[in-house]
Amino acid sequence: MTAVAGHRAKAAAPFATEATATVPQAVAQVVRERATTLFGLMGNGNAHLISELTSTGFPFVTVRHEAGAVAAADAFFRASGKLGTATVTYGAGFTNTLTALSEAAIARIPLILIVGDAPTSGPRFFDVDQVGMAAAAGVETVRLDAQDPAAQIREAYDRAAAESRPIVVAIPYDLVEAPVQAATQPAEAPQLTTLAAATPAATELEPLVAALRGAEKPLIIAGRGVVDSAGAPEALRRLADGLGAFIATSVMARQVAGPEGDLGIAGGFARLERVEIMRQADVVLVVGAGMNPFQMRYGTLVSEDALVLQVDSRAGQRGERTDRFLVADAGAALAALAAAFGATPQENGRPDGGWRGRQSLSAAPRVEGMRADGSMEDGLAEDGRLNPRTMALALEDILPRERTFVQDGGHFIGWIPLMCSVPDARSHLFVGTAFQSIGLGFPSAVGAAVARPNRTTVLVTGDGGGLMALPDFESFVRQARSGVVVVFNDAAYGAELHQYAARGLDEAAMLIEEVDFAALGRAFGADGIKVRSLQDLDALKDWVSRGAEGVFVLDLPISQAVVAEYMAESMAGARPAPRPLPVGSCTVSAIDS
Repeated sequence: MTAVAGHRAKAAAPFATEATATVPQAVAQVVRERATTLFGLMGNGNAHLISELTSTGFPFVTVRHEAGAVAAADAFFRASGKLGTATVTYGAGFTNTLTALSEAAIARIPLILIVGDAPTSGPRFFDVDQVGMAAAAGVETVRLDAQDPAAQIREAYDRAAAESRPIVVAIPYDLVEAPVQAATQPAEAPQLTTLAAATPAATELEPLVAALRGAEKPLIIAGRGVVDSAGAPEALRRLADGLGAFIATSVMARQVAGPEGDLGIAGGFARLERVEIMRQADVVLVVGAGMNPFQMRYGTLVSEDALVLQVDSRAGQRGERTDRFLVADAGAALAALAAAFGATPQENGRPDGGWRGRQSLSAAPRVEGMRADGSMEDGLAEDGRLNPRTMALALEDILPRERTFVQDGGHFIGWIPLMCSVPDARSHLFVGTAFQSIGLGFPSAVGAAVARPNRTTVLVTGDGGGLMALPDFESFVRQARSGVVVVFNDAAYGAELHQYAARGLDEAAMLIEEVDFAALGRAFGADGIKVRSLQDLDALKDWVSRGAEGVFVLDLPISQAVVAEYMAESMAGARPAPRPLPVGSCTVSAIDS
């Protein structure tokens, strides 16, 4: 991990005590307690804070755009499960974060954003209502005072973690050199995680236990709530094994309980042969996963006759299709349900091994670009540009196995989930999907690379989102020990092209003059190639064989004629025609739950 370029940390000096510290020094002491890394960009409002940290060697990852600071901290949590911390200055520095901050709020990402703010005496002529803007994005602001800022920010960290949400901590500008007036001492063991969740009452669990006990074909759909809840993946595995149930997951919970009995992704990115198995379920237990239209394949994922049970920590998340709803933490509920059953299907009256024992699973279906003997074709679509499905399938075997995928928004987002595997449930990050944004990919890859530096971070982006995030292309090249940038480059805003040009709207504003991202990467110090055929991927193979060090940029000029499966299904009538396809500015809604 790098700190500010060219900066050499001063010899460590004794930290100011909270009783003698300035406000930024007191804040810095709490950051040292609660964080391992700070993501940010310096300005007038946070210069004192950053200097206090970097001068004593605290890891500071600088980005090139303020939105990148929040996006990196967001991705740091998604990849590691550890709360992230970011900092920017006031005014334009703060307003530049609003898209990334809104994404974190809607996606329920715990993070702390420390910002400068107007003086306590009142706003200056250039100040804006930062508290109001953050509130409009659904984010609380804690404005520090000089009385006990350390206690205030400690409480903010505790609540962000416990309530799984971002909180802004603002340092008024006239306090950047002000001494702390009084201070409390930190607790001996700072509270960094949520309290242990209460076990649901037996009366609450009984309807779910009875339904699962009587199920012939039980299916459990797990979402990010299972990934983020302590003990939930293990409890999920025990319950599924005891019932002989199949497991399916949201895209952000892939591999949450390992491969045994895993049908893969449920929802718009599912393999169709596996969806047909899911539709046979007579009891479906949904835990910590959204039941939005995309997740439920517009109402077609489960049978009309199936009994649907749902567990979520948020009362307002009950799905339209849900028959029994339990408000509970995923880990606590799954542990209690698993305890109600034996460890094997045979112990639970299923001598045949349950549904999983009776139902065989075929191998992954053959996809375009693969011959019957398993060899690959040239990788071209009919128009002579690359077939994106073939390229994604080829990447499955070329990329290092220990990898973290980070996907920006765009039409292209369906191919990697279909074609490429991941090692665990924190290895596939979809960024921007909650707020329907594009352009957060590069800085999010920075956060993922910091969170899991021993893995290859693979950013998957489109040309539209990639161009929007160019400032932090450099940040990723500088930061990543091992990284790959895959650009599905269709010279267009692909989602708009396939939604609206296909309906007769003029495509002029949907097209992008083709950019060579490999050349841009080389200008930033990366390696890379603009691919013209499947054989050109040998350059990536060579890079991997040499140790996969640094960053390699793979620019894939793909065909505009190949439409992603999820979009083709949606456009074919899986939703009422007047409603816009839920891809906003090139993303799909709520797939991160």
